[in-house]
Amino acid sequence: MIVAVKRNKKQKFFKYLSLAFVIAMFAGYYFYMSAEFEAKQKLELEQKKAMELKKEKDENMKKNFEKTLLSEIEKAVDLIGQENVKHVKIIEDKVVIVCELNTNLEALMVRYGTMALTKKTLNEIIIAIDVNYIVESKLNAS
Repeated sequence: MIVAVKRNKKQKFFKYLSLAFVIAMFAGYYFYMSAEFEAKQKLELEQKKAMELKKEKDENMKKNFEKTLLSEIEKAVDLIGQENVKHVKIIEDKVVIVCELNTNLEALMVRYGTMALTKKTLNEIIIAIDVNYIVESKLNAS
């Protein structure tokens, strides 16, 4: 027995049409996803630039803070007299200056007033100056 199947032109047309539709869907999806990916990359690049700018700004602020603090410590040491200073330390948020016992502190007291806490021991004088006070005074001056 022989079975003959007739195919008409409509079936071929629908077959090619469905194939073209599937290819068009994949092409549309590809272009849509590439646009999404490009937008995502742009956003990440902008965020990265913003982070670098913020990091650079923070570094500059730290450098300025350090310069301000060191210059203020130098001024305090000059007011006391460098030959009288044993050592200078920064502990937490205080600048601690250890001096000899016979040091004249009047110039330092005129500059810092009650912000310079002093303590006399048997062997030395310990002076503590608040770092926050130094930074606030420099920010208000500029």
